[in-house]
Amino acid sequence: MTLLLYDDIYLKHDTAPYHPENYKRLECTIDHLKSAGLWNKLTLVSPRAATVEEIALVHDRGYISRARKVAEGGGGQLDPDTVLSRDSYQAAIYAAGALLTASDLVMGKKDTNAFCLVRPPGHHARPARGMGFCIFNNAAIAAQYLISRHKLERVLIVDWDCHHGNGTQEIFYNDPRVLYLSLHRWPFYPGTGGKDERGNGEGDGFTINIPIREGTSPEEYIQSFRNVMNGSASAFDPEFIIISAGFDTYAEDPIAGLGLSAKDFATLTKITMDVAKRCSQDRIVSCLEGGYSLQGLPLCIEQHLNALLEIT
Repeated sequence: MTLLLYDDIYLKHDTAPYHPENYKRLECTIDHLKSAGLWNKLTLVSPRAATVEEIALVHDRGYISRARKVAEGGGGQLDPDTVLSRDSYQAAIYAAGALLTASDLVMGKKDTNAFCLVRPPGHHARPARGMGFCIFNNAAIAAQYLISRHKLERVLIVDWDCHHGNGTQEIFYNDPRVLYLSLHRWPFYPGTGGKDERGNGEGDGFTINIPIREGTSPEEYIQSFRNVMNGSASAFDPEFIIISAGFDTYAEDPIAGLGLSAKDFATLTKITMDVAKRCSQDRIVSCLEGGYSLQGLPLCIEQHLNALLEIT
């Protein structure tokens, strides 16, 4: 079985109906997974909230306090794209907490993999700033938690969101314990993620960016992913894999898109699982990042989950 981490608090992060990152993304996904008969094949787990100390593993405490105060004051905006409502801080700490809950369970061999159906997303969140719909960097917090709490030495973060995860890159740019691998549309928001961005100091070579031009075929995209996963990612010999699973590379995504079909996400997942089987005792925690087609996102997540469950 695959663990599914979810809580209704994620629906209360109110960005307004016109905002592409809104609660309907999860509602439509849940409805589809239930109608497809997949919901009952998953082990549903309620996440805990991440503590301030855990969030502060990668974020500035002043920023954490500021985000909480904005939400408790009725809401506001961290940047032109990143909206907070009264319940957004609670949603954000439970989003980060979902990955920590899943990491503990997978490390404890309660299951080999998990998917965190969360919002707000996280990979744009920088140490002292939220941006790009993201408040706290869920994947980065989990990676640092695995290093600090579980004493792991090598964590791989695979990011296939259409947008480059500038926040995750910044957090681990000097750290050789985390290999950050991103395939993303280029040039595109947020403007980072060039091939020459490889890490710094002891972290040199532990950031791998694969910029993908608009119009690249799905076959070429998947082959690029396969090559780097079977090459540099496998050579890193990760003890744990975190997937920043953005589904906005889907062909019909309204704000991004790189031509992938829903079934292509099953292929990406299987490639990642093959590396996990060879290197990390099957240990994978995946979390939702982008993906804004209310019709397409549920189909993409279904394919991702089918692959995690090994039923495709």
